[in-house]
Amino acid sequence: QVQLVESGGGLVQAGGSLRLSCAASGRTFSNYAMGWFRQAPGKEREFVAAISGNGGSTYVADPLKGRFTISRDNAQNTVYLQMNSLKPEDTAVYYCAATQRLRRSVLAGTNRNEYNYWGQGTQVTVSS
Repeated sequence: QVQLVESGGGLVQAGGSLRLSCAASGRTFSNYAMGWFRQAPGKEREFVAAISGNGGSTYVADPLKGRFTISRDNAQNTVYLQMNSLKPEDTAVYYCAATQRLRRSVLAGTNRNEYNYWGQGTQVTVSS
């Protein structure tokens, strides 16, 4: 079992930046591949970014590349999502998710069904 708690959301003007954090507790954090998803009102939850257990492999959804970066600090049991040049369409609830992998170098995928554990979400609102 792993418990996830997101933080760092808030209200920001278009063009601004935010860094989201997801703190994990429970079993060995590096055994878990992590992901970030987001859900805007009336829309499906969508994939944002993923990172392997050792942090050596990352993937950001194509439309977000160049603006969003995922990273992790296994000593702090935390995964981060750095969001730059924010746009109003980035407004959503952002969720972190975890799934265990036998190999710490392996990413989880873009499908939310691959992830077993979820945080409660943090709201990001980007004003125009």
